[in-house]
Amino acid sequence: MTAIEILQKYWGHQAFRPLQEEIIASVLDGKDTLALLPTGGGKSICFQVPALVKEGICIVVSPLIALMKDQVENLKSKGIEAIAIYAGMGKREIDILLDNCIYGKIKFLYLSPERLLSDLVQVRISYMNVNLIAVDEAHCISQWGYDFRPPYLQLSKLREILPNIPVLALTATATEFVRKDIVAKLEMKDPQVFVKSFARDNLSYVVFGNEDKYKKLIDICKNVKGTGLVYVRNRRETAEVSNFINRNGIKADFYHAGLERDVRFLKQEEWKNNKTRVMVATNAFGMGIDKADVRFVVHLDLPESLEAYYQEAGRAGRDEKRSYAVLLANQSDIMSLESRYLDSFPSPDEIRKTYHYLGNYFQLAFGAGEGLTFAFDIADFCKRFNVSVLKTISALKFLEHDGYLTFSESVFLPSRIMFIASHEDIYRFQIENKAYDGIIKTILRSYGGAFDGFVKINEADLAKRTGLSYKDIIALLDKLQTIELLTYIQQTDQPQLQYIRPRVDMDHFDLDVKYLELRKEILHKQINAVVSYASSNLCRSIQLLHYFDEHHATKCGVCDVCLAEKRDENHHSLREEIDYEIISLLQQQPLSLDDLVTHIKNGTEGERIDTIRELLDAGKIKTDGKKYYLEM
Repeated sequence: MTAIEILQKYWGHQAFRPLQEEIIASVLDGKDTLALLPTGGGKSICFQVPALVKEGICIVVSPLIALMKDQVENLKSKGIEAIAIYAGMGKREIDILLDNCIYGKIKFLYLSPERLLSDLVQVRISYMNVNLIAVDEAHCISQWGYDFRPPYLQLSKLREILPNIPVLALTATATEFVRKDIVAKLEMKDPQVFVKSFARDNLSYVVFGNEDKYKKLIDICKNVKGTGLVYVRNRRETAEVSNFINRNGIKADFYHAGLERDVRFLKQEEWKNNKTRVMVATNAFGMGIDKADVRFVVHLDLPESLEAYYQEAGRAGRDEKRSYAVLLANQSDIMSLESRYLDSFPSPDEIRKTYHYLGNYFQLAFGAGEGLTFAFDIADFCKRFNVSVLKTISALKFLEHDGYLTFSESVFLPSRIMFIASHEDIYRFQIENKAYDGIIKTILRSYGGAFDGFVKINEADLAKRTGLSYKDIIALLDKLQTIELLTYIQQTDQPQLQYIRPRVDMDHFDLDVKYLELRKEILHKQINAVVSYASSNLCRSIQLLHYFDEHHATKCGVCDVCLAEKRDENHHSLREEIDYEIISLLQQQPLSLDDLVTHIKNGTEGERIDTIRELLDAGKIKTDGKKYYLEM
């Protein structure tokens, strides 16, 4: 099938969006390709369609586990075989999934970059019939990018294993410098580069410097019809701001990564279906959520970079209709931004301490831990050792860069089981152990395929079906695992931390201090760019486009700066018209103030009186106290 036939069959679209067709043609030509498409520009189609045209499997690397899972589910719903491998999965589970990629009909293997560190994964990829390597969020490979992820540097290993397979790198935000860095880090050969303009003609960028942000927020919610998205800095603020909006008669809800998975999903769906009008969220919300009719995105706090701001603001108006991206930033915010981020930047000593505390937290002996993965409750860790959450997250990124460990986002992993004994052994065990007969029968009836691979289970559902308590179900499953009849992995909703090498003592702990200084310098530049955007009197759109190396942009005409200029021009033009009328009237005869104001046709009464006063002050007209006249 051709690319357009695949698009029509699986996605139901009759034609490609701008640049999609050219990117797909480049990939099908076997060329390394870099594509920059703005948020909502349809990046996933650019690798999914050509991968379906060609024989073999497409490897997709993405740092966003939630997004990977969504894409896998979407592909499966279309009848396309896809799987994802990420932090938190057991070795046996990964083993089976990789075998399916080599011997089965899997078309897409989604990998988190941390997984590329594993020898097991690298060896098995070499046996796969790979047709394309797709790198999503490709800016993460550049230390100059706004969201650098050290594990992304492992992508060069994929090129060693698969030297002749084309690479498609995709991102929504990258400066010219970062683009060149992506090409270099991915060792692209004669890359085809496609860049869709960062201009969003339907999006009106606005910055308000109001001291009372909450009042301004309500004004926006009331004056702009349709659904909205409000970004705040932390989880506590999501609930506070959402409650405030609800108290003002507007249906709002809140969202952050700390909520239960089912709760998050429900909130998301109600907002997508317009049952909730305004969603107040941390930046955990929005990735992969395809809602075209968002009419406004408000930031209550200054973002940490213009890349992050452009991505988040760009979630408004994907249907190309007039929408608003509003930044509420007063002078005190601008002053505190720099200190907030630089205060959260860890010193070399704080990074060393974080590493030492982690070893104690997980009770790891020196020389132990290599390859081990732990569910990591970061709030509990910070409370126990009395350290800052922001500094700890930053410290973990430096520990990742120096190859000590990897740290992945919070992600929901459901409980899974797989029988490791044969059918005959299980049957014999059931006959000999009546207490386990009920749970085994229920698993076999309810969850097909448990002998071939890991299947998702729900302990509460098993309890209901067997008449046992939730606690009893977990105890029975644990026991069946102990006696090696099955493997049972309990659900988790926490970030995953994996040790890449054994724990070292402080005498052997080595830190790349030069890299630490470089990251600090990059952060400083990003913060300065945000402050400049918020406080400058240049067209907002021109500022953003200039940042992304589009240097010949024209004024958008719809941002707050352009609209203010238009008002000033109109005001100046109106003043000139009133001036002309006053002089013309007084050339004919002297007039009283009331008569003069009544005879002027342009402007409001206040504008007419202001103009008369200005002409009087300038000595262009005179008054004797009763009438106004021109001095001849």
